[in-house]
Amino acid sequence: MNRGFYTIMAAQFFSSLADNALLFVAIDLLISMSAPASLTPLLKLSFVLFYVLLAPFVGAFADSMPKGKVMFIANLVKVFGCALIFFHVHPLLAYAVVGFGAAVYSPAKYGILTELLPPEKLVAANGWIEGLTVMSIILGTVMGGALVSAKASAFMLGIDMPLIETGIDTTTEAALCVVVAVYLLATMFNLRIPDTLAKYAHQERNPARLIADFANCSSLLWKDKLGQISLAVTTLFWGAGATLQFIVLKWAEKSLHMPLDKATTLIGIVALGVAVGAAASAKMIPLKKSLTVIPLGIAMGIVVMCMTMVHSVLIAYPLLLLIGVLSGFFVVPMNALLQHRGHVLMSAGHSIAVQNFNENLSILTMLAIYAILITLNVELNLVIVGFGMSVAGIMFLIMRKHKMNQAEHDSLALIGEHKH
Repeated sequence: MNRGFYTIMAAQFFSSLADNALLFVAIDLLISMSAPASLTPLLKLSFVLFYVLLAPFVGAFADSMPKGKVMFIANLVKVFGCALIFFHVHPLLAYAVVGFGAAVYSPAKYGILTELLPPEKLVAANGWIEGLTVMSIILGTVMGGALVSAKASAFMLGIDMPLIETGIDTTTEAALCVVVAVYLLATMFNLRIPDTLAKYAHQERNPARLIADFANCSSLLWKDKLGQISLAVTTLFWGAGATLQFIVLKWAEKSLHMPLDKATTLIGIVALGVAVGAAASAKMIPLKKSLTVIPLGIAMGIVVMCMTMVHSVLIAYPLLLLIGVLSGFFVVPMNALLQHRGHVLMSAGHSIAVQNFNENLSILTMLAIYAILITLNVELNLVIVGFGMSVAGIMFLIMRKHKMNQAEHDSLALIGEHKH
């Protein structure tokens, strides 16, 4: 791994840290506004909306200039979205603008890995990136919970600048100042990311042609025997992961009687498990063996259903840690395999855009279903059991599909193939 890779990791860490802290600041703001409970999952839904809407365009944009520059522009959009809350724009709209920046950021963040590193290093690189991203989720979750707590709020509002009137008078405004500072730190690292000198053919600007090109790229990945399996797994994982975040918050409130600033530590425990699992799979699973981890996805769905029997924090911690470890262990090899097949079949930016579209469409769908269930006051334990059974069942179907593919042709021979 070279210095450019570590710069990318630092930029990604601080940008993701701010994204996750801002989510919990926005959740606290909704609570203080006495907003309906169904609006809480809609926050995440508004964030990922642009991943779906912009998917045909962001891949071409990421490939049109050095990816460090794309990441710099995207982070400035995130700062703008964060600043909108200062001007009393509704949190759903402001967080959607941050999501716009994140949608532009993602193809460049992952696409640059395939430009910078050879295929055999992609699992290790993804392990590092995924592990660090998860660490940023842990710290961002804890940081968001801490920023809206009474103690931190009193401390930050008690800081006075001599002869300067800051105009910062509320918990939300003080928390937002910290989040903006973290975004700006990420932006500084973006400026240090090296140009990989990877050049792509002139990028199309006609929207209709971009949509047609995106549809073609999407079709290529879904028809590819390895691409379809890895894309199905990562699509399910990200949808399930985003929904599980809100299920855990609701579960902590109902079953463990924990307030928001304490419940965020449970999200951090899951994320810690994902980091451990990601690091272990990066060390133990080579790209050629990446598909052997699929059964762990079934195990994760089964373990999630055990949450319904837990009412003690002491048992909750190891259970959530186990869910995280299983998740991290199976998603990193799948992510690396998907990036490899995308790079072989098309350009880096385009393949990540296809991945983002499918994964975030899954997030939108699963969060919308969860928001409807909460609105209908469906019993939480029924939601958890249904969620766990769905994850395990879909993973089982994906595993069967892979076995059918293998019976027709040895698709594993495609791993390590050179770019088409």
